[in-house]
Amino acid sequence: MLEKQIEAWMRKQIEKMGGKFFKFVSPGNDGVPDRIAILPGGFICFVELKRDGEKLRELQEHVCQGLEELGCSVRRVRGMDEAVQVIEWMRREVMPDEVHSTQLSD
Repeated sequence: MLEKQIEAWMRKQIEKMGGKFFKFVSPGNDGVPDRIAILPGGFICFVELKRDGEKLRELQEHVCQGLEELGCSVRRVRGMDEAVQVIEWMRREVMPDEVHSTQLSD
């Protein structure tokens, strides 16, 4: 599955939770994660998307680690299976109980 297809699916799921899934561009700062997920209640998570089997570049991993050291939530998503796991994590750990019952869908 292509990265843009994974991104579109994740955006749809995050929007169902009442959130936003923004493309993150930071001019002059190479290696920043692709997206920022913002959910109700002020939860913010940086998301680096890759296709199945694709690895983060060394700089991307370095930036992700730096964000984590600052206390930020960062998820590295490699393929659709990991995208599903991250969305399930967001539903379980971040969202109020009424959103937990919402099923994942295409």
